[in-house]
Amino acid sequence: MPSDVPELEYSPPGHAFKEVPSSLGMTWPTAVPDPAAVARAAEILNAGEKVAILIGQGARDAAVQVLAVADLLGAGIAKALLGKDVLPDDLAYVTGSIGLLGTRPSYEMMRDCDTLLTVGSNFPYTQFLPGLDTARAIQIDVDGAFIGMRYPYELNMVADASAALDALIPLLERKTDRSWRDTIEAGVADWWEVMERRAHSDAPPVNPQRLFAELNDRSPDDMIVTGDSGSAANWYARQIRFREGQRGSLSGTLATMGNAVPYAIGAKFAHPERVAIAFEGDGAMQMNGMAELLTVKRYYHEWSDPRLIVAVLHNNDLNQVTWEMRGMEGDPKLVESQSLPEVSYADFAAGIGLNAITVTDPDAVGPHGTRHWPPTVRPCSTCTATPTCRRSRRTRRWSRSATRPRRSSVVTKMPSA
Repeated sequence: MPSDVPELEYSPPGHAFKEVPSSLGMTWPTAVPDPAAVARAAEILNAGEKVAILIGQGARDAAVQVLAVADLLGAGIAKALLGKDVLPDDLAYVTGSIGLLGTRPSYEMMRDCDTLLTVGSNFPYTQFLPGLDTARAIQIDVDGAFIGMRYPYELNMVADASAALDALIPLLERKTDRSWRDTIEAGVADWWEVMERRAHSDAPPVNPQRLFAELNDRSPDDMIVTGDSGSAANWYARQIRFREGQRGSLSGTLATMGNAVPYAIGAKFAHPERVAIAFEGDGAMQMNGMAELLTVKRYYHEWSDPRLIVAVLHNNDLNQVTWEMRGMEGDPKLVESQSLPEVSYADFAAGIGLNAITVTDPDAVGPHGTRHWPPTVRPCSTCTATPTCRRSRRTRRWSRSATRPRRSSVVTKMPSA
């Protein structure tokens, strides 16, 4: 654009040749399902004795309808990673995440079900879905680009999730035998007990899972959580129990490193009144997270609640890559490509005027969370951590920021396991 064009006096386009005014006010159509397809879907679901539901982020506006379908069919509900915050984890029949980072009850439900209903998800990992010849399956998605591409679905409905389920619910028969639901709920209860034990197992100086688990009891009701790609995604998927109204996201499609802090900053601009918490590995923190702390420093005073907490899982290791190579390939760690230089993220945060504190005692994680995250406290804090985990035999310490008035909340270091 020529440099003098922005300085020209503006005049709106008129009713003349070569002058084309634009317009305001866009409404989008609702893709409604074919009635014959709805009737067929009801027939399949009514015939099933062990129904499983898989939801993704495409079911976000159909959460009420999903719960109604699950209640009628006595079904359990598994969640693809981008759909983790669609339904709260305190529902007894929500089995949690699915896939490599998923839960045992999700795996067992998919293994044992005879009918699958997928709503708003493009979950691609077929090995975590029912056996190819063991279940009848239906997929509902508003986007027809990939529908039916991930599993041999018997029926594929291209429709808005809410509209499709609204049409389907009146045709469903309530299942009187609730033994399948009882089995799912027992598995979910057992799973959360296992997660609690794992979070409190010894991993000097601090078990990284402990922080995620402690967050469940101390987080604000309107919390927004972002997770980076790596070990942070593991514990985000398995340890965090979202409540109604809480939101979260990660790079679920591309698994791109370095997303957590920018996501959290974006969340603060969209919802400046809500607390944002980013869980970040030290590899991603060195890629772009440290620079983004400068962004936080620049803008936090514009947010009505300035708290943004960045938790860095610090073990000087590209941890997820290390364990994927060991677990899947049987290869030892390649130090030259996977070890990271030592950096004090807390010192960096403090050096630009953010608050930071290091936690090395696992018993201090809970009390620190209680002190720094009450919704009535305005300032943001910076947290740094570097624990050692038995799996990698590397020292990791955790640091969490102390609260000081009129500062932005950032957690800058945490462990990975």
